[in-house]
Amino acid sequence: MNANLAYIFPGQGSQYVGMGKDLAQNYRAAAEIFERADHALGFKLSELCFNGPVEDLQLTENTQPAILTVSMAAYSALKEVMGAENFLKADCLAGHSLGEYSALVAAGSLSFEDAVRVVRKRGRYMQEAVPVGVGAMAAIIGKGNIEAAVRKACRQAVENHEGAICSPANINAPHQVVISGHTEAVERAMRLLQEDCPNVRRAMKLNVSAPFHCKMMQPVEELLAKDLRAVKFARLETPLLVTDVDNPVHVEDGETACKWLIKQVSSPVKWKNAVSHLVLRDHVGTFVEIGPGKVLTALVRHTASEALTLHVEDQASLEATSLRLLEVMKSSERAGRMERL
Repeated sequence: MNANLAYIFPGQGSQYVGMGKDLAQNYRAAAEIFERADHALGFKLSELCFNGPVEDLQLTENTQPAILTVSMAAYSALKEVMGAENFLKADCLAGHSLGEYSALVAAGSLSFEDAVRVVRKRGRYMQEAVPVGVGAMAAIIGKGNIEAAVRKACRQAVENHEGAICSPANINAPHQVVISGHTEAVERAMRLLQEDCPNVRRAMKLNVSAPFHCKMMQPVEELLAKDLRAVKFARLETPLLVTDVDNPVHVEDGETACKWLIKQVSSPVKWKNAVSHLVLRDHVGTFVEIGPGKVLTALVRHTASEALTLHVEDQASLEATSLRLLEVMKSSERAGRMERL
Protein backbone atom coordinates (compact mmCIF):
# COMPACT_ATOMS: atom_id res chain seq x y z
CA MET A 1 0.00 0.00 0.00
CA ASN A 2 1.25 3.52 -0.80
CA ALA A 3 2.43 5.19 2.38
CA ASN A 4 2.88 8.84 1.39
CA LEU A 5 0.59 11.73 2.31
CA ALA A 6 -0.74 14.61 0.19
CA TYR A 7 -2.60 17.70 1.35
CA ILE A 8 -4.90 19.02 -1.38
CA PHE A 9 -6.67 22.38 -1.51
CA PRO A 10 -9.98 23.20 -3.26
CA GLY A 11 -10.69 25.90 -5.81
CA GLN A 12 -13.62 28.10 -6.75
CA GLY A 13 -17.02 26.45 -6.52
CA SER A 14 -16.58 25.02 -3.02
CA GLN A 15 -17.78 28.15 -1.23
CA TYR A 16 -20.87 28.32 0.97
CA VAL A 17 -22.22 30.74 3.57
CA GLY A 18 -21.10 29.67 7.04
CA MET A 19 -17.81 28.15 5.95
CA GLY A 20 -15.05 28.40 8.53
CA LYS A 21 -17.30 29.80 11.26
CA ASP A 22 -17.01 26.98 13.78
CA LEU A 23 -13.27 26.71 13.12
CA ALA A 24 -12.86 30.36 14.09
CA GLN A 25 -15.07 29.86 17.15
CA ASN A 26 -13.18 26.82 18.43
CA TYR A 27 -9.53 27.19 17.38
CA ARG A 28 -7.36 30.22 18.04
CA ALA A 29 -5.13 29.50 15.04
CA ALA A 30 -8.14 29.60 12.70
CA ALA A 31 -9.50 32.80 14.26
CA GLU A 32 -6.12 34.47 13.71
CA ILE A 33 -6.22 33.60 10.00
CA PHE A 34 -9.58 35.34 9.61
CA GLU A 35 -8.30 38.35 11.56
CA ARG A 36 -5.26 38.56 9.27
CA ALA A 37 -7.45 38.33 6.16
CA ASP A 38 -9.73 41.12 7.39
CA HIS A 39 -6.73 43.33 8.11
CA ALA A 40 -4.96 42.57 4.81
CA LEU A 41 -8.06 43.28 2.70
CA GLY A 42 -9.44 46.18 4.69
CA PHE A 43 -12.93 44.74 5.09
CA LYS A 44 -14.66 41.97 7.05
CA LEU A 45 -14.09 38.96 4.80
CA SER A 46 -14.76 36.84 7.89
CA GLU A 47 -18.29 38.23 8.16
CA LEU A 48 -18.90 37.44 4.49
CA CYS A 49 -17.72 33.84 4.97
CA PHE A 50 -19.73 33.32 8.15
CA ASN A 51 -22.98 35.12 7.35
CA GLY A 52 -23.06 36.08 3.66
CA PRO A 53 -25.04 37.30 1.86
CA VAL A 54 -24.55 34.54 -0.68
CA GLU A 55 -24.79 36.98 -3.62
CA ASP A 56 -21.71 38.84 -2.38
CA LEU A 57 -19.83 35.67 -1.49
CA GLN A 58 -20.33 34.37 -5.05
CA LEU A 59 -18.67 37.41 -6.63
CA THR A 60 -15.39 36.04 -7.94
CA GLU A 61 -13.28 38.78 -6.34
CA ASN A 62 -14.75 37.76 -2.96
CA THR A 63 -15.00 34.02 -3.54
CA GLN A 64 -11.31 33.53 -4.23
CA PRO A 65 -9.90 35.19 -1.08
CA ALA A 66 -12.72 33.59 0.96
CA ILE A 67 -11.84 30.05 -0.10
CA LEU A 68 -8.13 30.69 0.40
CA THR A 69 -8.80 32.04 3.90
CA VAL A 70 -11.02 29.15 4.97
CA SER A 71 -8.46 26.67 3.60
CA MET A 72 -5.64 28.24 5.58
CA ALA A 73 -7.82 28.51 8.68
CA ALA A 74 -8.51 24.77 8.43
CA TYR A 75 -4.83 24.01 7.85
CA SER A 76 -3.77 26.15 10.82
CA ALA A 77 -6.40 24.56 13.05
CA LEU A 78 -5.22 21.08 12.07
CA LYS A 79 -1.67 22.01 13.04
CA GLU A 80 -2.93 23.44 16.35
CA VAL A 81 -4.91 20.31 17.23
CA MET A 82 -2.21 17.83 16.29
CA GLY A 83 0.60 19.84 17.86
CA ALA A 84 4.14 20.35 16.62
CA GLU A 85 5.30 16.87 17.59
CA ASN A 86 2.47 14.96 15.93
CA PHE A 87 1.57 17.11 12.93
CA LEU A 88 2.23 15.10 9.78
CA LYS A 89 4.09 17.07 7.14
CA ALA A 90 2.83 16.15 3.68
CA ASP A 91 5.09 14.49 1.14
CA CYS A 92 3.44 16.58 -1.57
CA LEU A 93 0.90 19.37 -1.96
CA ALA A 94 -1.59 20.04 -4.75
CA GLY A 95 -4.34 22.53 -5.39
CA HIS A 96 -7.19 22.81 -7.86
CA SER A 97 -6.60 26.14 -9.67
CA LEU A 98 -7.05 28.74 -6.89
CA GLY A 99 -6.07 25.95 -4.48
CA GLU A 100 -2.46 26.21 -5.66
CA TYR A 101 -2.23 29.55 -3.81
CA SER A 102 -3.36 27.82 -0.61
CA ALA A 103 -0.78 25.09 -1.23
CA LEU A 104 2.00 27.66 -1.66
CA VAL A 105 1.07 29.34 1.62
CA ALA A 106 1.11 25.93 3.32
CA ALA A 107 4.49 25.25 1.72
CA GLY A 108 5.96 28.44 3.21
CA SER A 109 6.60 29.94 -0.22
CA LEU A 110 4.03 32.74 -0.17
CA SER A 111 2.87 34.78 2.83
CA PHE A 112 -0.81 34.51 3.64
CA GLU A 113 -1.29 38.28 3.40
CA ASP A 114 0.31 38.48 -0.03
CA ALA A 115 -1.73 35.50 -1.23
CA VAL A 116 -5.10 36.82 -0.04
CA ARG A 117 -4.50 40.23 -1.62
CA VAL A 118 -3.31 38.75 -4.92
CA VAL A 119 -6.21 36.33 -5.30
CA ARG A 120 -8.71 39.12 -4.67
CA LYS A 121 -7.15 40.99 -7.60
CA ARG A 122 -7.04 37.76 -9.59
CA GLY A 123 -10.76 37.31 -9.08
CA ARG A 124 -11.46 40.89 -10.13
CA TYR A 125 -9.32 40.58 -13.27
CA MET A 126 -11.05 37.33 -14.24
CA GLN A 127 -14.46 38.87 -13.63
CA GLU A 128 -13.66 41.89 -15.81
CA ALA A 129 -11.82 40.09 -18.63
CA VAL A 130 -14.95 38.95 -20.45
CA PRO A 131 -18.30 40.81 -20.49
CA VAL A 132 -21.13 38.98 -18.72
CA GLY A 133 -22.92 36.64 -21.12
CA VAL A 134 -20.11 36.45 -23.68
CA GLY A 135 -18.45 33.45 -22.05
CA ALA A 136 -19.73 30.34 -20.31
CA MET A 137 -18.71 27.08 -18.68
CA ALA A 138 -20.49 23.74 -18.57
CA ALA A 139 -19.98 20.52 -16.65
CA ILE A 140 -20.14 17.32 -18.66
CA ILE A 141 -20.94 14.24 -16.57
CA GLY A 142 -20.85 10.78 -18.05
CA LYS A 143 -20.20 7.10 -17.62
CA GLY A 144 -16.67 5.80 -18.06
CA ASN A 145 -13.93 7.92 -19.63
CA ILE A 146 -15.53 10.74 -21.61
CA GLU A 147 -12.49 12.99 -22.16
CA ALA A 148 -11.94 12.06 -25.82
CA ALA A 149 -15.60 12.62 -26.67
CA VAL A 150 -15.59 16.01 -24.97
CA ARG A 151 -12.46 17.12 -26.82
CA LYS A 152 -14.01 16.09 -30.14
CA ALA A 153 -17.22 18.01 -29.40
CA CYS A 154 -15.24 21.13 -28.48
CA ARG A 155 -13.35 20.97 -31.81
CA GLN A 156 -16.59 20.52 -33.74
CA ALA A 157 -18.25 23.38 -31.86
CA VAL A 158 -15.74 25.93 -33.17
CA GLU A 159 -15.45 24.64 -36.75
CA ASN A 160 -16.55 27.27 -39.27
CA HIS A 161 -16.94 29.83 -36.47
CA GLU A 162 -13.92 32.09 -36.82
CA GLY A 163 -12.47 33.22 -33.50
CA ALA A 164 -14.74 30.98 -31.45
CA ILE A 165 -13.23 29.33 -28.38
CA CYS A 166 -14.40 26.15 -26.66
CA SER A 167 -12.08 23.76 -24.84
CA PRO A 168 -11.79 21.53 -21.76
CA ALA A 169 -11.12 23.70 -18.71
CA ASN A 170 -11.12 21.13 -15.89
CA ILE A 171 -10.42 17.47 -16.53
CA ASN A 172 -11.53 16.46 -13.06
CA ALA A 173 -12.04 12.71 -13.30
CA PRO A 174 -12.58 10.11 -16.03
CA HIS A 175 -16.33 10.78 -15.96
CA GLN A 176 -16.27 14.56 -15.39
CA VAL A 177 -14.95 17.32 -17.65
CA VAL A 178 -15.77 21.03 -17.52
CA ILE A 179 -15.65 23.02 -20.77
CA SER A 180 -15.16 26.75 -21.21
CA GLY A 181 -15.34 29.36 -23.97
CA HIS A 182 -17.72 31.58 -25.89
CA THR A 183 -21.31 31.00 -24.81
CA GLU A 184 -22.58 29.92 -28.24
CA ALA A 185 -19.68 27.51 -28.75
CA VAL A 186 -20.14 25.97 -25.31
CA GLU A 187 -23.85 25.49 -26.02
CA ARG A 188 -23.07 23.85 -29.37
CA ALA A 189 -20.66 21.44 -27.69
CA MET A 190 -23.28 20.59 -25.07
CA ARG A 191 -25.84 19.76 -27.77
CA LEU A 192 -23.36 17.63 -29.69
CA LEU A 193 -22.48 15.63 -26.61
CA GLN A 194 -26.09 15.11 -25.60
CA GLU A 195 -27.09 14.06 -29.12
CA ASP A 196 -24.09 11.99 -30.22
CA CYS A 197 -22.43 10.59 -27.10
CA PRO A 198 -24.44 7.89 -25.30
CA ASN A 199 -21.98 7.87 -22.39
CA VAL A 200 -22.79 11.49 -21.52
CA ARG A 201 -25.53 11.60 -18.90
CA ARG A 202 -25.65 15.34 -18.18
CA ALA A 203 -24.40 18.57 -19.70
CA MET A 204 -25.21 21.58 -17.56
CA LYS A 205 -24.21 25.24 -17.64
CA LEU A 206 -22.39 26.43 -14.54
CA ASN A 207 -23.36 29.55 -12.61
CA VAL A 208 -20.03 31.34 -13.05
CA SER A 209 -19.19 34.91 -13.95
CA ALA A 210 -16.52 34.18 -16.56
CA PRO A 211 -15.12 31.39 -18.78
CA PHE A 212 -12.16 30.31 -16.65
CA HIS A 213 -9.15 28.29 -17.81
CA CYS A 214 -9.43 28.94 -21.54
CA LYS A 215 -7.76 31.32 -24.01
CA MET A 216 -10.35 34.00 -23.24
CA MET A 217 -8.51 34.49 -19.93
CA GLN A 218 -5.14 35.32 -21.52
CA PRO A 219 -5.51 39.11 -20.92
CA VAL A 220 -5.60 38.33 -17.19
CA GLU A 221 -2.10 36.85 -17.26
CA GLU A 222 -0.36 40.16 -17.99
CA LEU A 223 -2.24 41.98 -15.22
CA LEU A 224 -1.71 39.20 -12.70
CA ALA A 225 1.98 38.85 -13.59
CA LYS A 226 2.69 42.37 -12.32
CA ASP A 227 1.08 41.63 -8.97
CA LEU A 228 2.75 38.25 -8.56
CA ARG A 229 6.21 39.58 -9.44
CA ALA A 230 5.80 42.28 -6.82
CA VAL A 231 5.57 39.76 -3.96
CA LYS A 232 8.21 37.45 -2.53
CA PHE A 233 8.20 33.74 -3.30
CA ALA A 234 10.47 31.62 -1.08
CA ARG A 235 11.65 28.10 -1.77
CA LEU A 236 8.91 25.59 -1.00
CA GLU A 237 9.31 23.48 2.16
CA THR A 238 7.10 20.79 0.55
CA PRO A 239 6.93 20.27 -3.24
CA LEU A 240 3.83 21.38 -5.14
CA LEU A 241 2.49 19.22 -7.95
CA VAL A 242 1.41 21.54 -10.77
CA THR A 243 -1.81 20.31 -12.37
CA ASP A 244 -1.91 22.37 -15.59
CA VAL A 245 0.05 20.01 -17.85
CA ASP A 246 -0.42 16.51 -19.28
CA ASN A 247 2.56 15.24 -17.32
CA PRO A 248 2.36 16.92 -13.87
CA VAL A 249 5.59 18.45 -12.58
CA HIS A 250 6.91 19.11 -9.09
CA VAL A 251 7.81 22.67 -8.19
CA GLU A 252 10.16 23.48 -5.34
CA ASP A 253 11.59 26.93 -6.09
CA GLY A 254 9.55 30.10 -5.69
CA GLU A 255 10.37 31.67 -9.05
CA THR A 256 9.08 28.64 -10.92
CA ALA A 257 5.94 28.57 -8.76
CA CYS A 258 5.27 32.20 -9.68
CA LYS A 259 5.54 31.42 -13.40
CA TRP A 260 3.05 28.56 -13.10
CA LEU A 261 0.54 30.76 -11.26
CA ILE A 262 0.60 33.16 -14.21
CA LYS A 263 0.23 30.39 -16.77
CA GLN A 264 -2.58 28.57 -14.94
CA VAL A 265 -5.19 31.29 -15.56
CA SER A 266 -5.75 30.32 -19.20
CA SER A 267 -4.59 26.70 -18.96
CA PRO A 268 -6.84 23.70 -18.25
CA VAL A 269 -6.70 22.06 -14.83
CA LYS A 270 -5.82 18.40 -15.39
CA TRP A 271 -6.76 17.12 -11.96
CA LYS A 272 -7.28 13.53 -13.08
CA ASN A 273 -3.67 13.35 -14.31
CA ALA A 274 -2.42 14.93 -11.09
CA VAL A 275 -4.17 12.37 -8.87
CA SER A 276 -2.87 9.49 -11.00
CA HIS A 277 0.66 10.92 -10.76
CA LEU A 278 0.43 11.28 -6.98
CA VAL A 279 -0.66 7.66 -6.60
CA LEU A 280 1.52 5.96 -9.21
CA ARG A 281 4.73 8.01 -9.06
CA ASP A 282 4.69 9.74 -5.69
CA HIS A 283 3.20 6.70 -3.91
CA VAL A 284 0.52 8.72 -2.13
CA GLY A 285 -1.97 6.54 -0.27
CA THR A 286 -3.63 9.23 1.87
CA PHE A 287 -5.24 12.42 0.57
CA VAL A 288 -6.43 15.13 2.95
CA GLU A 289 -8.59 17.85 1.42
CA ILE A 290 -8.21 21.05 3.43
CA GLY A 291 -10.81 23.75 2.89
CA PRO A 292 -14.54 24.17 2.27
CA GLY A 293 -16.51 21.25 0.83
CA LYS A 294 -15.51 17.78 -0.31
CA VAL A 295 -15.32 18.26 -4.09
CA LEU A 296 -11.73 17.08 -4.42
CA THR A 297 -12.32 14.15 -2.05
CA ALA A 298 -15.04 12.85 -4.38
CA LEU A 299 -12.84 13.36 -7.45
CA VAL A 300 -9.92 11.49 -5.88
CA ARG A 301 -12.19 8.54 -5.13
CA HIS A 302 -13.17 8.31 -8.80
CA THR A 303 -9.54 8.22 -9.96
CA ALA A 304 -7.86 6.45 -7.02
CA SER A 305 -10.52 4.32 -5.36
CA GLU A 306 -8.08 2.50 -3.07
CA ALA A 307 -6.65 5.66 -1.51
CA LEU A 308 -7.62 6.84 1.97
CA THR A 309 -9.46 10.17 1.65
CA LEU A 310 -9.97 12.58 4.54
CA HIS A 311 -11.02 16.21 4.77
CA VAL A 312 -10.90 19.21 7.09
CA GLU A 313 -13.51 21.96 6.82
CA ASP A 314 -15.16 22.24 10.25
CA GLN A 315 -14.72 21.08 13.85
CA ALA A 316 -16.23 17.62 13.33
CA SER A 317 -14.15 16.76 10.26
CA LEU A 318 -11.03 18.24 11.87
CA GLU A 319 -11.33 16.08 14.96
CA ALA A 320 -12.03 12.94 12.91
CA THR A 321 -9.17 13.58 10.51
CA SER A 322 -6.63 14.42 13.20
CA LEU A 323 -7.38 11.12 14.95
CA ARG A 324 -7.13 9.20 11.68
CA LEU A 325 -3.82 10.86 10.82
CA LEU A 326 -2.42 9.83 14.17
CA GLU A 327 -3.41 6.25 13.35
CA VAL A 328 -1.69 6.57 9.96
CA MET A 329 1.45 7.89 11.66
CA LYS A 330 1.53 5.05 14.16
CA SER A 331 0.95 2.51 11.39
CA SER A 332 3.87 3.98 9.40
CA GLU A 333 6.11 3.83 12.46
CA ARG A 334 5.23 0.16 13.01
CA ALA A 335 5.91 -0.61 9.36
CA GLY A 336 9.27 1.16 9.60
CA ARG A 337 10.26 -0.86 12.64
CA MET A 338 9.31 -4.08 10.87
CA GLU A 339 11.46 -3.16 7.88
CA ARG A 340 14.47 -2.59 10.15
CA LEU A 341 14.11 -5.99 11.83
